[in-house]
Amino acid sequence: MNYLDQARIAFVHLRERKRQTVLTALGVAVGSAMLVTTISVARGSSSNIIAKVIDTAPHVVISSKRVEPLVPDNLLVGSVGRVAMVTKNSTHDEQDVIKNYAELVKRIEAVKELQSISPFVLSKVIGRNKSRFTPCVVRGIIPELEGEIAGLKKNLLEPNALDELSSTPNGILVGDLLAKKLAVGYRGRIVLVTKNSEEFPVTVVGRFSSGFNAKDEREACVNLSLAQRMERVASNSVTGIGLRTAQVDRARQTAEKVQRLSGYKSESWDETNRNVIEFYNRNGLITLVLVGFVFIVAGLGVSSVMTTVILQKIKDIAILRSMGMLSGSITRIFMMEGLMIGILGVLVGSPLGHVICHFVEMIRFEASTAGVVKADRINIIETPETHLVVIGFGILIAVLSSWSPARKATRYVPVSILRGELGV
Repeated sequence: MNYLDQARIAFVHLRERKRQTVLTALGVAVGSAMLVTTISVARGSSSNIIAKVIDTAPHVVISSKRVEPLVPDNLLVGSVGRVAMVTKNSTHDEQDVIKNYAELVKRIEAVKELQSISPFVLSKVIGRNKSRFTPCVVRGIIPELEGEIAGLKKNLLEPNALDELSSTPNGILVGDLLAKKLAVGYRGRIVLVTKNSEEFPVTVVGRFSSGFNAKDEREACVNLSLAQRMERVASNSVTGIGLRTAQVDRARQTAEKVQRLSGYKSESWDETNRNVIEFYNRNGLITLVLVGFVFIVAGLGVSSVMTTVILQKIKDIAILRSMGMLSGSITRIFMMEGLMIGILGVLVGSPLGHVICHFVEMIRFEASTAGVVKADRINIIETPETHLVVIGFGILIAVLSSWSPARKATRYVPVSILRGELGV
């Protein structure tokens, strides 16, 4: 008996139990559809977060932390056998900065991958508008340099806000959620209170919306000179330098080159935001595993159908064994039944998953500020590879689920069955 004959027998067995076969195949189909949808949603969420990070943060950030220690300058060698110690007049509150940043910028301009370079000063302050208070982070920037670094220019709600900031020494750009917290609009005035209790009145010249709720409700931008005064750092010093690279996927290699040239710690966007990216990837994996249990349930259904078919066809099995059919052929017949159920299930489930993804992608809702990212839709990334993986996995589960009942069918003793006794 060849494989075609075995497949024909398997098909006849399933055709005789149409309702049970269809219901079992539907279980595999539902598992396939849910798995396609889950993988597409997980990929869409992760890709959306990565795209937001790339668009709203520098590709590489040079911090003020040195990786190459400075040569000690507190040792003065006098005459032979004498060393004088000079104690610096420094405090624990002194902020680490990059001194002579203009010289550093010239040094790293040799890196070909760099498209834009923008120094900045960060300052943690309290924003106040009459009786409203909220903590925020002010970023001192050079407007004409910062516009292309972190997508600031395209995220502006007032298109000419950067030009206005350049011409307004005490101007400020605020996140749209921060503006709502402080109840301030265009040309409104707020006061920034520093950690030294100094007050700096500023005028709102524009707002931005990056899509990251944490950024939009806590961050603001002022001119670099104003931030330097707020932090009491010299005019030739900054707390960091933002870089934009030509190849985003090679940002880590670019950061290593910049670090070697500058002597300051440099991090790429994926290193800086590792926790956020890993959080979304981990959640997607957990969801995928949970939905994968739907396939396990479908596999139990396949196993149940195979067991029922074997019990009903036990006399046929005995006759075939008496005619000399090998146990391996019996096993293959029932495993082919599982294969047919799996193929039928995934052929229905894969298109069903595509339809579900299409409808989910069409859903629109009011953008919420409760999550990490502001979004009015569920992002879906559906690829042919996803369907191929699900189809392969669905068929594999169905075949494996039929293996145990198929092996059991070969253990029955033909003589005992023909005598009316069910034995092994």
